[in-house]
Amino acid sequence: MDEYKIKHIEEGLTQIEFPEFDKISSDAPVFYNPHMEMNRDLSIIAIQVFQKQEDREINICDLFGGSGIRGVRYKNEIDGVGEVSINDISETANHFERHNIELNNLDDVEVYQHDASMFLRMKRGEFDVIDIDPFGTPSPFLDSAGYCARRNSLLCVTATDTSALCGTYQEPCIRKYNSKPYKSEYCHETGIRILAGFVALTLSKYAKYIEVKMSHSTEHYMRLYLEIKKGSKRTDESLKNIGYISHCKNCLHRQVSNGLASPIEEVCPVCGENLVHAGPLWIGAIQDADFIEKMIDEANHKKINTEKDALKLLNACLLEAGAPATFYDVHTVCKSLKISAPKLDLIFDEIKNQGFIAIKTHFNPLGIKTDATIKDIEKILISLQ
Repeated sequence: MDEYKIKHIEEGLTQIEFPEFDKISSDAPVFYNPHMEMNRDLSIIAIQVFQKQEDREINICDLFGGSGIRGVRYKNEIDGVGEVSINDISETANHFERHNIELNNLDDVEVYQHDASMFLRMKRGEFDVIDIDPFGTPSPFLDSAGYCARRNSLLCVTATDTSALCGTYQEPCIRKYNSKPYKSEYCHETGIRILAGFVALTLSKYAKYIEVKMSHSTEHYMRLYLEIKKGSKRTDESLKNIGYISHCKNCLHRQVSNGLASPIEEVCPVCGENLVHAGPLWIGAIQDADFIEKMIDEANHKKINTEKDALKLLNACLLEAGAPATFYDVHTVCKSLKISAPKLDLIFDEIKNQGFIAIKTHFNPLGIKTDATIKDIEKILISLQ
């Protein structure tokens, strides 16, 4: 440790020390990302809700330990946690993980130095919570997570390769997630759905299926909290949530198709232009109202530095539970109509007055989740000029 200039930080109830670095990258001697503090705060809340739901002691795997911040906080700040396993391939990271475990006077936290996928395969069925928070894509580790995950466990997954998932770069998304993205105004939601769909299809070979408890796209990353269940019949049923989103670049119509191999319309039913398709992806629910309500309640019992932002996000995700897939960006629609955008509140009120759903989305401050068609929305926007 003497060769490094040490930085000391506090998150929640936990103290962490690690070598200072100039830039957040995988080249840092020990990885720590300050921009992921809300991610870690939300994870603590979600795992605590899961622990209370299961009403038993839970064992947790922090697959990419880095400084140890995640695993150490999980043991230190979540009630009902048994053993926490922190894994990192880096010997230097292992050294600081052990140091930070001692710094917080913790027992039952073990440090491992293994390849991430091999570690999961060595520990089959041992974890109630697996947290995969890599620098980049989680894709290469999800097969081993599917093999390792036990029945009624929680899988937490972060992806920071949003440019692939959102469709800026199509080929990497196809290669890593076996899914074709499309860069639309709702591409971050599409990215979440591609990630969830890939997890569902990957786990299905082990007769395991997912229930999405909460998901969000924030800054440079996407995050999923997935409850893992087991059974071939239920897995087959769950895969009916795999499908495609088809989008018309001309008139902004979009539609959802159910089924991995179902026929997909090629022509827009509104304007007759060719549709572009994204998928296969998850077209089922991506927010669970009951779980998120419990997270909001649990936030009041935890010391988290990002409480204001975390609660704002949780309340936004709660509103989205049960909302239709995709959303309309007000400015995008107004631009296509060559009109100025009315006030957002007026648009929401008028959509509801006409008998449609109108829900804000955390994906985009100008987004409207609704069951109204593009033609309905255009009429409303024109009427408000």
